[in-house]
Amino acid sequence: MTDIKFVPKEALLVLKDKIKLIPTEEGSIYLVGPIRLPINLFGETIIFQWYCWLNSKDEGHDLKQIIENLSSANLAEYQQSSVLVYGDFEHSEEALIRMHSICHTGDIFGSKRCDCGYQLKQSLQMIADHGSGALFYLANHEGRGIGLFSKAMAYILQENGYDTVEANEELGFVDDSRNYSDAIQVLRVLRSKPVKLMTNNPKKLVALKEAGMMVSGRTPLWGDVSEFNEEYLQTKIKRSGHLEEEVTCPND
Repeated sequence: MTDIKFVPKEALLVLKDKIKLIPTEEGSIYLVGPIRLPINLFGETIIFQWYCWLNSKDEGHDLKQIIENLSSANLAEYQQSSVLVYGDFEHSEEALIRMHSICHTGDIFGSKRCDCGYQLKQSLQMIADHGSGALFYLANHEGRGIGLFSKAMAYILQENGYDTVEANEELGFVDDSRNYSDAIQVLRVLRSKPVKLMTNNPKKLVALKEAGMMVSGRTPLWGDVSEFNEEYLQTKIKRSGHLEEEVTCPND
């Protein structure tokens, strides 16, 4: 790993207005952005603004020291969360948001065992069509919070008759251990007006409301039901309390 002893003044001048510090009870969240990010969305290039954030137990405000500390932290070993923002998210009267939990198999490989890859693309398209919104990509949410390796073991159990909830519990986890507090802290910095949440998971609505965020409503996210994920989706309705609408399985 490169050991950077100092950060040149020229680089600090470039970065100083692009990094915000958000105080938390445990330390700080460092938010970097916005960064212009052209996204290939169903064959069309859509321009989003990208932010990334990093949790730290350090409460320091010195940008030079923050950057120098990062060079020895081996951050490539850990996932960091981020958010894609579209339109005038800060000032628009109506904005859609999506709290999207990372899914290595669905988002990257296009796995049909879940509907996460579909949800990722569809929610970005809905935000662009709406004209204003943000997709929070939550990197510590793999497998509802159990991590990628544990998720792989849970998949093996599912292939041997366990449903999603049972598989997590057999491995010593709760059904859903995801936490949205960091994302909500970042949301507060980016927008103070009400938001409409794209979800079928009532726990996400509760998390926002309990944090004091103004939520104007909920937009369901449906689609990509197949023979490969039908049981998975039904388990979310029957075991995890996801909101069922009409005769279609919610895909969240």
